[in-house]
Amino acid sequence: MIKDISFEVSGQTTLMPFLLSSLANRSRDNIKSLLRNRQVLVNGEPVTQFNHELKQGNTIVISSTRHTGGLMARNMRLVYEDEYLIVIDKNAGILSIASDNEKYLTAYNILSTYVKSQKPSNRIFIVHRLDRDTSGLMMFARSEKVQSLLQRDWKHNVTARTYVALVEGEVTEPEGVIKSYIYESKALVMHSTRDPKKGDLAVTRFRLLKSGKEYSLVEITLDTGKKNQIRLHMQEKGHSIAGDKKYGAQTNPIGRLGLHASLLAFIHPVTGKEMRFESKVPAKFRRMVRPD
Repeated sequence: MIKDISFEVSGQTTLMPFLLSSLANRSRDNIKSLLRNRQVLVNGEPVTQFNHELKQGNTIVISSTRHTGGLMARNMRLVYEDEYLIVIDKNAGILSIASDNEKYLTAYNILSTYVKSQKPSNRIFIVHRLDRDTSGLMMFARSEKVQSLLQRDWKHNVTARTYVALVEGEVTEPEGVIKSYIYESKALVMHSTRDPKKGDLAVTRFRLLKSGKEYSLVEITLDTGKKNQIRLHMQEKGHSIAGDKKYGAQTNPIGRLGLHASLLAFIHPVTGKEMRFESKVPAKFRRMVRPD
């Protein structure tokens, strides 16, 4: 298996002379090919210009794989990182981790490529997930130890996790609580029931932000974190999330699921500091809520 190669720049220079010197076994044409294929990363970002200026301390990685242009920028925003964890703001349409049908275009894979560009031995570890069509804040650990610390006492570590949903219909209640028991069928479809013997307790709290005749905007917090919980519970309330055909939606006005993870607050598993991150509600959510 071909491995990535990493260098540290010891003085001010430009990229092509540095690469010719560092990769003595490669021809100029071969190095140009690496640049064209976005396999040369400077401080974690692909660079294609042969005359790119380098400074002392810059990290250069020659990647064993091609980097599709702007994957990181197009699909997620890096919100916070330190040596223990990373927080991103994921776009809708991106899986958290690989599935049978999609193994490459995932938040995990894009972020894994990013951290390996900093240092080839770097790894990331999944802590929690968002549905493919849900946008917003996600956290990843940078070691198995930190992953374990976060997951071992998730309810205590995560002090706030809030979503904003664009739902169908006019919501009239200012706030409320939805409780049911959720289970997964043999067909891998999630169901909600009032029978405690059939599923696990799920509790969803909602607060009305803005109400319209066709659509409303609600803020949602979870006491429990069951798969598809918000989507199931809003369907039960008679206000399916816009674009959620799987759970009763009749319309798809914004071309995606109307669900956004807007707030993530947690106790840092190593430093003990309380961390709080917010992501703006997509403008298209607000534009759909009209009073008349």
